[in-house]
Amino acid sequence: MSLISPVLVRGINNLSDARYCAGMGADYLTFRLDPILPGHLQPEVVQELSGWVAGVRLVGEFDTLSVEEINRMAQACRLDYVLLHRRRPAEELAQLAIPALKLIKWIPDMLVEDVEKRFRDQHAHVAGFVLATPPAHALSAMQLAQLTQQARTYKLWLGTGYAPPLSIRQFVEEIKPAGLVLEGGEEIKPGLRDFTELEAAFEQLEEE
Repeated sequence: MSLISPVLVRGINNLSDARYCAGMGADYLTFRLDPILPGHLQPEVVQELSGWVAGVRLVGEFDTLSVEEINRMAQACRLDYVLLHRRRPAEELAQLAIPALKLIKWIPDMLVEDVEKRFRDQHAHVAGFVLATPPAHALSAMQLAQLTQQARTYKLWLGTGYAPPLSIRQFVEEIKPAGLVLEGGEEIKPGLRDFTELEAAFEQLEEE
């Protein structure tokens, strides 16, 4: 299935999600590999899950592990990217064996110039920024305009929660982010999963 935007699905932890999202046209699947992260997976599990999918890029999520440990896991799991939860100095990023995406938080009352500085200081060292968790309230017209400008300047991956009051399709067409972030879920039981939310998102992103 062809989509109007690249899609990254976070938190893949079961075969149902991995196969479904790959089949629906997702470009990136992330696996939480850092033991400090909730729901983290052992490298052996990631190896098994990724063996059932093709045509997607594999991303490992990390927080506190050292660069050496990240590189070791990246090689073992044949990762294409890492998604870093905390900020790291440029010299550490330079030691990573594969490109890094940076997870950042939306801070509603942060000054525009401070947001710009945060992006500007890091963008040369990472492959993009992932804003997965949206603010508690829908973006104002001014915030939406600012986000649009930032998406024109930097590679921003945005969660679907940023879209309201726009539909997901309108949001992608107007903001033009580097990609859209969806969230994986839990199986009801092995092999059984409710894909209602994911299906609705993928349908809105399908090329007409």
